[in-house]
This record gives sequence, C-alpha cells and structure tokens, in this order.
Amino acid sequence: MQLMVNGQPYLVDEERDRLLLWVLRDELGLTGTKFGCGIGLCGSCTVHLDGIPTRACITLLSAADGKEVRTLEGLAEIGANGEMVFHPVQQAFLDEQVPQCSWCMSGQMMTAAALLEKNPKPNAEEIRQAMDAVYCRCGTYHRIRKAVARAAELAGQSRSQLG
Repeated sequence: MQLMVNGQPYLVDEERDRLLLWVLRDELGLTGTKFGCGIGLCGSCTVHLDGIPTRACITLLSAADGKEVRTLEGLAEIGANGEMVFHPVQQAFLDEQVPQCSWCMSGQMMTAAALLEKNPKPNAEEIRQAMDAVYCRCGTYHRIRKAVARAAELAGQSRSQLG
C-alpha cells in the first residue's frame, strides 16, 4: 500500500488492519507521534488525515489509504536558504516554554495547527474548546492556550508578509 506522509510517498507492506501509530513510529521512524492511552482519549497520538485531527492509536492503516497523513515532523518546512523553519505553532510553543514532560506536545501542536488552519483567528473560548481535546499530564493548559494564541499572531504576521 502506498502511504503519503508529510508530502512523501512511502510503500508500506503492512497489514491494512495495523494501527497507523505503529506504522508511523516503527516502520517509518516518525517518532514525534506519541503513544499515550491507546484508546483514543488523551490525544498525544494526534496526526492529520487530510487536515483532520485524528487519533493514530485507534486508526487503522487502511483509513489512511489515499489520504495525506501529516505528523509533527511535517509541520516544519525547509526555507529557501536550506534551513528548517518552524511552523508558527512549533515556534510559539518554544517561545512560551510550554513543554514539561513533552509527552502530549505532539498532539497539542497537531491539534493547534488544525485549529489554526480552520480558524486563523480563534478567540480564547475557541482555543480552549479545541485544546481541551488533548490531555496534559503536567497541567500546562494555561501555557498551551497562550502558545496557541501566539501561534495565531505569528501565522498572521507570516501571511501579511507574503502579500
């Protein structure tokens, strides 16, 4: 089966009923996607399937067939000078010093990126509602929400510089 992940095609010779999380981590080496609860509740395994936040720990490989899978590793881009340019969400999480144990951070950032793609200027309540879908064992929710608001600002600045 051909799998498109972060814009790159991969030929995956796996059983279609294998969980997407394990294919990403074990077969493709994309370890940014974390295993948390294994039942789709905590959100640490969140990836995008055609832009929709999806729990990889309960998603069968077959569900990704014909869809674009985006992982944490796919948020950053390579700039014109060849250097990595962080996605506004990644940059904001660093700027706001959000991570503690970092177990949920991949899911937090993927959820935030999906929110901002759908709603580039979310208000505080919209941020809270979207980010409540991912649990943080360290309780850094205030910093997470602050970083998402900062990411919206950064993304807005990037858009205004482009045109």
